[in-house]
Amino acid sequence: MTTRSETPVLDTLAAMTVDSLERCDLPPDMLILTRVAALAASDAPPISYLAHIDPALRTGLTADRLQDVLVAIAPIVGTARVMTAAGNIAAALGIAIAVAEEEAEGMA
Repeated sequence: MTTRSETPVLDTLAAMTVDSLERCDLPPDMLILTRVAALAASDAPPISYLAHIDPALRTGLTADRLQDVLVAIAPIVGTARVMTAAGNIAAALGIAIAVAEEEAEGMA
């Protein structure tokens, strides 16, 4: 029997992610790059990229590596998807920066 949660969708996504991580033997940096490529291929919204910013930073993902991934997948997923992904990544970074600034102001 499962218990009810106030955030069932987020809880399900978190459980799926944990399950995926437990079953995957990719190094952390490759895992993040693979996930970013999948997000671009699936035309994911900025919020999906936002969920990967902290793990990407923890693995040392650089802007150059991220660009390399987008360049590598462009012939497969198409220019429109790659350009949309770049815009959505920029939007996610903007959100992350705004949240960090707001948290820093709250601590001051």
